[in-house]
Amino acid sequence: MATTEKESGQGEVSDKIAPWASGEHLRHVETEVIIPKILREKAKAKCDDLVQAFTQCAKGRTVSILWTCRKENQAMKDCLTSYYQDKELFEECRQEYLKKREDYQKDFAQSGKSANLTKKESTI
Repeated sequence: MATTEKESGQGEVSDKIAPWASGEHLRHVETEVIIPKILREKAKAKCDDLVQAFTQCAKGRTVSILWTCRKENQAMKDCLTSYYQDKELFEECRQEYLKKREDYQKDFAQSGKSANLTKKESTI
C-alpha cells in the first residue's frame, strides 16, 4: 500500500516553503550579490598560489606596491578574472546556492518555528 505525500508528512513541509524559495527562480540580490560571493570564494581558492604570492610581495609596502608587485598583481587578476567569467563555474555556484536555499527552507519548515523578525534599533 503506497503512502501519499500528505500521509508521510512531506506534502505539509512543501506547502510551508515560500514560493520564492523553491525552484529555479532567483531574486535580484541572489544573482547579483550572493552567488557572485560564492564564485569569488571559489576563484580565490583556485588561485590561492597567486594570491599568496601577491600577499607576500605586498607585505610591508605602502605606495611602492604599485610598481613593485605589478607582475604578481596582474597574474592574480588574470587568474581571478578567468574564473569570474567562467559560465560553467557560475552555474555550479548557482546550483550549489539553490540546493543550500532549498535545504534551509525544508529544515525551517520542518522545525515548525515561525520567523521572529524584529527591526533593529537605529544607532543614529
